Amino acid sequence: MAPRVLPLPRQHSFCSPVVLNPFVHPGRLSAGDKLRTVLLGIILLPLRVIFITFILLLSWLVASIATYRHQGGGAVPLKGWRRRMIQTSLSCLTRTLFFIMGFQVEVKGKVASLLEAPIIVAAPHSSFFDAIVSALTGMPSIVSRAENLSTPVFGTILSSLQPVAVSRQDPDSRKNTVAEITNRALSGGKWPQILIFPEGTCTNRSCLITFKQGAFIPRVPVQPVLLRYPNKLDTVTWTWQGYSLKELFVMTMCQLFTRVEVEFLPVHVPTEEEKKDPILFANRVRQTMATALNVPVTDHTFEDCRLMISAGQLTLPMEAGLVEFTKISKKLNLKWNHVREQLDTFAAIASASKGGRIGIEEFSEYLKLPISDVLRELFHLFDRNGDGTIDFREYVIGLSILCNPANTEETIQMAFKLFDLDEDGTITENEFACIIQSALGVPELDVSNLFKEIDADETGKLSYDEFKDFALKHPEYAKLFTTYLDLQRYQLGMLEEDDIQPPEAKYTPVGNAVPVSETRPVARNKVCPADNEEDNSGTSDKKDD
Repeated sequence: MAPRVLPLPRQHSFCSPVVLNPFVHPGRLSAGDKLRTVLLGIILLPLRVIFITFILLLSWLVASIATYRHQGGGAVPLKGWRRRMIQTSLSCLTRTLFFIMGFQVEVKGKVASLLEAPIIVAAPHSSFFDAIVSALTGMPSIVSRAENLSTPVFGTILSSLQPVAVSRQDPDSRKNTVAEITNRALSGGKWPQILIFPEGTCTNRSCLITFKQGAFIPRVPVQPVLLRYPNKLDTVTWTWQGYSLKELFVMTMCQLFTRVEVEFLPVHVPTEEEKKDPILFANRVRQTMATALNVPVTDHTFEDCRLMISAGQLTLPMEAGLVEFTKISKKLNLKWNHVREQLDTFAAIASASKGGRIGIEEFSEYLKLPISDVLRELFHLFDRNGDGTIDFREYVIGLSILCNPANTEETIQMAFKLFDLDEDGTITENEFACIIQSALGVPELDVSNLFKEIDADETGKLSYDEFKDFALKHPEYAKLFTTYLDLQRYQLGMLEEDDIQPPEAKYTPVGNAVPVSETRPVARNKVCPADNEEDNSGTSDKKDD
């Protein structure tokens, strides 16, 4: 009879992304660039700082006049001369500010009116200099942190734009923000247009990451706006790994000029299908923008940034945290906190390999089990691309597809009964060793360390609660336990089919495993009985992604 195999089809949708890390900007100045920057900066930097300060103070004065004694604050839209003052004077001052900073702005396309497109979506978002879109669109409202409104000078200017304020202290902040955006977008022109960067974080413009749904939930037409910085020396890209805000500002001020292209695409009017599905609406707008930019799209999102930073704090390569959170969370129903906890576990295992990937040796050491055919089989199921190592993305997917389904009450109970050979409700170290040795094909295996780790109360016996608690906290073992159960059933099935071998005969558990000693113990209990009783409660290993 052919050896038992456990196939797991690979879905293309779970393959690693082919785009580069969108959250890093590793560019560094050459010796010539540094010299040119210093020489130009000696003259340009002080002059520009003086003029920038003057323009900001003048903008503060305009904003103060426009909002002076305005009743209702940010809850009532500015009207009449107040709004015109913001649209003309502040817009003109902002354009002047960018001119002083050396920006050469090229505009393509036509800006849609408020009634044509209540919401403007701009991408890719890669710099604080992207604010140039505001000046070109008549100073629309933006989404901003509430803390920014209290900043001296800048806070007053920002308040005059009547932004949609987001409070980190408010647990309902996301819901309230979406409600406010919807209310303004559906106000029939009472509120100004809203400018949103739907990516929600800065990237290096190599792709478009997942668009957040806030701009698309109101179900109103949106105008996509593209941003390009076609400069030989990139001093504007501000990502999670690379130049700091201060470094970028100083370097940009030391350049003779900085080119930026702003292209206004035709208004996207949502179809009835898109109105019912904001995710579809967002994806189609993103694809339109990506096609015009000639860049790919990915399912990376802000959560990937957080995982990337966390990976760095855990001494892993920062790229280890890039899992395309949107894709795997949607397909596998994962939550942020769960994935973040799994990153801690992965880091603990990967620390032995001093890198961001896990080999079979580190996997074996973490599980406190020897490298065997069964363990190799489980490892290969985690190893999505078959390169002999596991990265964090493969680990998250493997736990969700292979191991978490095994952590049900029913399967844990069945595994416990498998180990409880004398059916007294507890598992001794000898019983535990008997099953592990039998299943792994290692008759001399020492399981003392693993047993002690499960034996929380140090009684020398495992209760069901201890066994269950350990299985839930270490889902890798839960999969191994149910695999052992399947192996026992498979072996018994072979014996019943051949009807010639005694229970203590040799057998090959998986693949091309080396035959085990004839004296090796074989488990017999009410889960895997020695007779011909039929049992159809086993779980299939032919899982599909």
